[in-house]
Amino acid sequence: MSAPTEGLVRAGDAGAADGFVRAGDLRAADLAPGELRAVTLADGERLCIGNHAGELFAVHDVCPHAEFPLSEGALYANGELECCFHGAKFDCRSGAVLRGPAEDPVATWEVRVMDGAVWVRPADTTADGERERA
Repeated sequence: MSAPTEGLVRAGDAGAADGFVRAGDLRAADLAPGELRAVTLADGERLCIGNHAGELFAVHDVCPHAEFPLSEGALYANGELECCFHGAKFDCRSGAVLRGPAEDPVATWEVRVMDGAVWVRPADTTADGERERA
């Protein structure tokens, strides 16, 4: 099993300074290709972090259709993330709905690897670490 490539955050960088937070004690090497893992952040936010073809991704760990944990679903080789409750499918990279019954996309998070540790921030975060307003 090969570990995902180190991300843009390098040793010595302050991950939290640009909005990134540690994804619990998860390490990039802990996730084999095709594997999903539930992670709870320090603020209580639950994420589904997975390894698709050697690249880590993170989405909110709740299906927007019936609030079932996506981390208990399946990740397919084509990048489809399937909720095992009603079969809704999402693109693991963009969160877009690929098949109902879900109508809303799942929120995505940016992922960086620093010294082997997994760091995340909401995908709608600006360069200065602030969350964008819609």
